[in-house]
Amino acid sequence: MNDEQSASSREEVLLDAAQTAGPLTKAAIYTRLSGPGWLQGAITLGGGSLAGALYLGVLMGTEMMWLQPVAMILGVVMLSAISYVTLSTGERPFYTIKTRISPVLAWGWLIATMMANIVWCLPQFALGTAAVQQNLVPSLGNPDGNGKLIVAVCILLVASVVVWFYNSGSKGIKAFELILKGMVGIVVLSFFGVVLALSMKGAIDWGQIFAGFVPNLNFLFEPVPVLAEQIQQTGTSSDWWTAKVAGIQKDVIIAAFATAVGINMTFLLPYSMLRKGWGVRQRGLAIFDLSIGLIVPFVLATGCVVIAAASQFHGKTEDVMAKVRAGDDSATEVKAYYEYVDARIKHQNPEIAKVDLSAAREALPEADKKVAAMLVKRNNNALAATLEPLVGDTVAQTVFGVGVLGMAVSTIIILMLINGFAFCELLNVPAEGKMHRIGSFIPAVGVAGPFIWGAAAPALAVPTSVIGGAMLPIAYVSFLLLMNSKSVLGDAMPTGAKRVVWNAFMIFGTLVSAFASGWGLYGKKMYDFPIGYDFPIGNVALVFLAALLILGFVSFLQKQAKAA
Repeated sequence: MNDEQSASSREEVLLDAAQTAGPLTKAAIYTRLSGPGWLQGAITLGGGSLAGALYLGVLMGTEMMWLQPVAMILGVVMLSAISYVTLSTGERPFYTIKTRISPVLAWGWLIATMMANIVWCLPQFALGTAAVQQNLVPSLGNPDGNGKLIVAVCILLVASVVVWFYNSGSKGIKAFELILKGMVGIVVLSFFGVVLALSMKGAIDWGQIFAGFVPNLNFLFEPVPVLAEQIQQTGTSSDWWTAKVAGIQKDVIIAAFATAVGINMTFLLPYSMLRKGWGVRQRGLAIFDLSIGLIVPFVLATGCVVIAAASQFHGKTEDVMAKVRAGDDSATEVKAYYEYVDARIKHQNPEIAKVDLSAAREALPEADKKVAAMLVKRNNNALAATLEPLVGDTVAQTVFGVGVLGMAVSTIIILMLINGFAFCELLNVPAEGKMHRIGSFIPAVGVAGPFIWGAAAPALAVPTSVIGGAMLPIAYVSFLLLMNSKSVLGDAMPTGAKRVVWNAFMIFGTLVSAFASGWGLYGKKMYDFPIGYDFPIGNVALVFLAALLILGFVSFLQKQAKAA
C-alpha cells in the first residue's frame, strides 16, 4: 500500500469514528482532518483585510463590528454550497458551470480569477517587504541599499518552496496545510496580542465593542456619531462634509465586505477539496473545515485590528495635527490631510490659485481641520507605535511585523496556488504536476510590487476590483442554480426542509453580494481615461453584470429543459 492509499485509509477510519463520536470528539477528529478551509483563511487574511479593518476602525470606530462577521458568515454559506455541489458530483466546477449552466459565466469566472491573482500579488509583496523593512529588520530599509530587492526575493523563494510542496503528493499537501495553519495562527495570535496589551492598558471600552455587534444600518448611509458631532461644528460646511464622509464610509464598508470572500476563494475551494480526494463522505467535514479555518481566524484577526485602530485613532486628531504643525509634508498622513482640506477649500472656491492655497489652509476654521484629520488613514506602523509605552519599541514592532508579514506571505502562496488551478482549466489539462506549477508561478511577477505598486495601483486596482466585484455574484448565482439542479446533483439535491433552508441562506447571501457589488460599482470611474474623459467603468460593469446574469439564467433553463 503506497502513502496516498495509507493516508486515505486512515482518513476513512477517522470519518467512521466521527459518525458515532460525541460533539467534542467529533470536532477534534474533524479539526485533525481539516485543510482546505485553512487555505481559504490564508488568502482572506491578506493585505486587503488588514487595510480594510484598520481604516474601518479609524473611520467608524466599533460601530461596524458586525459587518465583517456577517460578510464572512454569508460567504461561508455560499462556499459550503460550492463544496456540497463539488463533493456530490466529483466534477471540476469550471467544467460543471461550462456544460450545465453557461460557458460565458464559466470563462468570465476563470478570467476574473486569474486577473485578480496576478494583480493582487503586487501589493502583497509590497506589504510583506514593508513589514520586514519597517518593523522587523529596519537596517534593510536603507534607501541606498538593495534591502527591498533582497526581502522581495526572499519572500518569493519562501512562497515558491511552499507551493512546490503542494505538488509533491499527499505528504506535500499535508505539509502545505500545516505550514498554512501555522501562518494563519501566527497572524491571529499577533493581533490578539495587540488587543490584549491595549486592554491591559485600559485603552479599550468592551461595552462599546459589544454594542457594535448589533447592526445599525443607518451608518451605511450617514456618518457615525463621533464624526457627525464634529461635522455639526463646521456650520455652513456641514452638508458638504456629511456627503463627503458618507461617500468615504461607503468605500470603506465595501472594501471591508469584499475582503471577506473574494472571487479567488470561490475558485480555490472546490479544487483544493478534489485535490485531497474528498467526496460525498466529506461534505459535513467540509462545512466544519470552513467554519474553523475561515470564520474563526478571520473574525478574530480583523476584529482585533478594528478594535485596536478604533481605540487609538477613531475621532482622534492630535497625531495627524502634530505632523502637520511640524511641516512634515512627506508623511502620508499629512498628504492625506491636505487632500481633504484642499477639497473643502476648492469646493468653496473652485478658482482658487495654487499660490493662494497655503493661506487658505491656514484660514480654514479649526472645526473643518479636525474633520479632515479624523478621516486620515493610518498604517500598521502608527498602530504599532501606540504600543511602545506598554511593551517597548522592539516588542511592538515585532508583533506587528510578524502579523503583517504572515498575512502577506500566506496570501501570496494561495494566490499562486489558485492561479495554478485556473491555468490548468484554461489549457484543459489535469490540475497537477508541471502545468500546475507553471500556472502557479505566473503571479510571481508580483515580486515587482515593492517597486511599482504605488504608481501602478490607480491603473490596476480599479479595473481589477470592478471585474472581481462584478463576478462574485455571478459565481454565487451559478452555484445557487447548480444546487437546485436535479440533472446535476441527482439524488444528492437537497429536498424538503433542507432545500428550503439552503435556498433561504443562499438567496439572501446572493442578494447581499449583488447589493454590495452594485452599491460599490455604481458611479465608479477611471479618471482621465482617455485623457480628459472620466470613463464610467462601474456603470459599464453593472450593465455587463446584468447581461451575464440574464444570459446565464436563460442558458440554465434551456439546459434543464433538454435534460428533462
